[in-house]
Amino acid sequence: MQPKLILGSGSPRRLELLAQIGLRPDAVRAPDIDETPQKGELPRDYVKRMAREKAEAVPAEAGEVVLCADTTVALGRRILGKPEDAGEAAEFLYKLSGRRHRVITAIAAKRDGVIKVRDVLTIVQMKRLSDAEVNGYLATGDWDGKAGAYAIQGPAGAFIPWINGSFTGVVGLPLTETAGLLQAMGYPVHGGAA
Repeated sequence: MQPKLILGSGSPRRLELLAQIGLRPDAVRAPDIDETPQKGELPRDYVKRMAREKAEAVPAEAGEVVLCADTTVALGRRILGKPEDAGEAAEFLYKLSGRRHRVITAIAAKRDGVIKVRDVLTIVQMKRLSDAEVNGYLATGDWDGKAGAYAIQGPAGAFIPWINGSFTGVVGLPLTETAGLLQAMGYPVHGGAA
């Protein structure tokens, strides 16, 4: 019998990405955890810890495969999480303006108490932004709830001339690695890469 797939995320983007590879979770159980970075915690360690803690927090029955993910934007050693308000969003955008940064997404899968975690790093270049571009983007509200105050698949896509790595990883769920991780946990993925 095929195991049930549980998405441990309330993100509509992650649901859409799973649908791209033909997966529809049997249930969605968004975990409620403290996402505060620890003092001195590096971005890559932070997202891996978040993905693992989310997987640990999602209740699962025998045979269910739980999939969780966490994405962060890193500028050097600094974690740019979800901005508190438009002022902080503007601060993040000006910091990213004209610079390269890293977007790291960690995915975690849990089955029968075993958790496996993988992380995917993508380098993103943001063009130099004018005040009008920043203010126009802030007015869209698209920054709200987004790590680094932007979503590459939204209006801010116009600010990104190139990336090196996984586009779907920047959106929030690297599909190649997700398909591989689910298959390693015994969940068949058809139409996805192994």
